[in-house]
Amino acid sequence: MNIYIRQESVNDYQAVFDLIEQAFKYEEHSTHQEQFLVEKLRQSPEFIPKLSLIAEVNNKPIGYILLTKIKIHNEEKKEDYPSLALAPIAVLPEFQGKGVGGRLIEEAHKIAAQLDFGSIILLGHASYYPRFGYVTMAEYGINMPFDVPDENCMLIELREKALAGLQGTVVYPEEFGII
Repeated sequence: MNIYIRQESVNDYQAVFDLIEQAFKYEEHSTHQEQFLVEKLRQSPEFIPKLSLIAEVNNKPIGYILLTKIKIHNEEKKEDYPSLALAPIAVLPEFQGKGVGGRLIEEAHKIAAQLDFGSIILLGHASYYPRFGYVTMAEYGINMPFDVPDENCMLIELREKALAGLQGTVVYPEEFGII
C-alpha cells in the first residue's frame, strides 16, 4: 500500500470530518465529538496548518492527524512553556492496523521538530504510543488539568532535554472545552 502524507487544505475539510467520524464511531473511550473539535481548532490562533496532515491512498483520505499549540504552566515559577497536543489521530476502520497511524505520527514529529517545537503531549492508549517514543507525563512531573489514569497521559521530547527540569500542568486552548 502506497501511503502519501500531505498537509490538509480547505478542500479536505468535509472528507476529514467524515473520516474522523467513521474512525471514532465504535471507539469505546471517545466522546464521538472529535470531528467537531477539529473544526473548532482550525479557527483557533493555536492552529498550525503545517501540522494538520492527511494520509492518502490512491488520492483517498484514509488517515488524519492534528497537532495544536498548548502550554505547560508552572504555577511556582508563574511561567508557561510551549508544547503541542496530538489530538486527534484518526484512521478509517478498514485501514487500521496497517501502519497508517504510525506514518502520520512520524511525519508529524518530523515537521514539529522542523518548526522548532520541543515536545508533544497526548492522552491515548498506553499500549500504542510508547512504540513511537512516548513516556508517561508523570515521569516529568507534568499533569493533565483533569483526572485521568497516568498511563494514558504521555509525552515525547522532540529535542533532547526539551522538558528538563520542567514541571507543571497542561493548558489546552479554549476550543478543547477544558476549564
